Amino acid sequence: MTQTPEAPAGRSRHRGRTAPGDTPRRDGRRRKRKRSKLRIGLVIGLSFLVLVGAGAGWLYLRLNGNIDTFSDDGVSKNRPDAAASKGENVLIIGTDARTGGNAELGGGDKDDIGRSDTAFLLHVYADHKHAVGVSVPRDSLVTIPPCKLPDGSWSETRTNTMFNAAYSTGETAEGNPACTQNTIEKLTGLRVDHTVVIDFKGFSQLTGVVNGVKVCVPNDVYQNDLNPKRSTRGKLIFKKGEQTVAGQKALDYVRLRYGIGDGSDIGRIKRQQAFISSLIKKIKDDGFTPTKLLPLADAATESMTVDSGLGSADKLLKFAMGMKNVDLHNTKFVTVPWRYEGKRVAIVQPDADALWAALKDDRTLDGKDASGKKKGQDGQKASASPSPSAQSTPQVSGTGVAVAVYNGTLTKGLASTAAETLTGHDFTVTGTGNARTQDHATTAVEYGAGREADAAKVALLFPGAELRAVSTAGVAVVLGADYTGAEPPAAASTAPTTVPSGVADDARSADEDLCSNLTYG
Repeated sequence: MTQTPEAPAGRSRHRGRTAPGDTPRRDGRRRKRKRSKLRIGLVIGLSFLVLVGAGAGWLYLRLNGNIDTFSDDGVSKNRPDAAASKGENVLIIGTDARTGGNAELGGGDKDDIGRSDTAFLLHVYADHKHAVGVSVPRDSLVTIPPCKLPDGSWSETRTNTMFNAAYSTGETAEGNPACTQNTIEKLTGLRVDHTVVIDFKGFSQLTGVVNGVKVCVPNDVYQNDLNPKRSTRGKLIFKKGEQTVAGQKALDYVRLRYGIGDGSDIGRIKRQQAFISSLIKKIKDDGFTPTKLLPLADAATESMTVDSGLGSADKLLKFAMGMKNVDLHNTKFVTVPWRYEGKRVAIVQPDADALWAALKDDRTLDGKDASGKKKGQDGQKASASPSPSAQSTPQVSGTGVAVAVYNGTLTKGLASTAAETLTGHDFTVTGTGNARTQDHATTAVEYGAGREADAAKVALLFPGAELRAVSTAGVAVVLGADYTGAEPPAAASTAPTTVPSGVADDARSADEDLCSNLTYG
């Protein structure tokens, strides 16, 4: 019988089979290798997380470091009710300040005071599916309420004053955004939730980050169109038709005023609205994600000044992300109802108040309910297109309007009664007394220069009252024999329930043809 040779010590005779005495040693080595790989994987994973976290933290700190805020001390204490509108109102101001390198882009004196070159109020409806931007021409004649000055004092109320004078109140290079905010709140009766100021440099960088914005030019534009002081026509700057602009070219486009239409600010506003529409479309097409928004935010925040409520990166990004569900077709742009008054612009009433009332009630320009309410909320069913009779009518708001009351009859106590009605609608009554004579048959609301809009609000509480321009300043009610002391029914004390067709028809949608509605006159 042949004997099988002895296997060498420590080795199994059969390939692939472990000797009984060697099993713990091999298993131990395998476990060690597994643990070692696991440790390496954990180290790599943790290192990656640390690097990503450090990068995100660095970017967050960078964005926060970019943001400048203006003091809330200059915001009026006499503001519209925050609960009056369930939507969100953001005031966007484009400034022509030349400080901080802006003079290189816009020309002019680098020490010049800051002015608002353009401004619009963006209303994001409560359903976050609709938005409308209302442009206010810089030459509009408005009432500028008291505003804080650099020395800590407050300015006097100024009537019949150009709108862009609000931003230059105090004559500082950085401007006065709080004063512009106060003026918008005074004009609209809407509470401004946030204010954003962006200058030439910020605008230029922002357009570069998105790799340009598509625009359309109505006709060829030359150097003297951008600078009318030139003695010659100069070189061709823009050729008629569609093109993509960024940086200085984008800035030239939105600032361009002469050589197109009547050369007015009204025509320029139309092109600015078209530009913003195209910019929004580009951002949406690129993707409304934090990855895409962060470089945009980095560029914008470098030359942006905001109120304290938007004074951090997360707040800005949260607001931007809140816009992602607003469809382009449901993003509208309009100009406040206006007419020429000499070389200036007068705001048309009651059309403007009808627009503000619609925004306050979260009604779109075509009368749809965009409050976001569903069936059963507030005991009512939200209607896609409510009839005028079903719509709530806004109450007269006299916030910021001062008025005196005089009794023009022999009936005692009428002035006090009228004053009580006025204060009940937030008007400020500066005094009561008897008129020069007590033989007035009808009630009249008298107003000084630039106070017609305020007088019209007062007259809503006195049906049949005559509006009368006088040489003295301010607004005063002179009660006549027709005044009974009873407050008028709600229907008589409200602004129109629908936006005038002229305003709605002239609205621009963000998805509108790029080359349409670009000029005026």
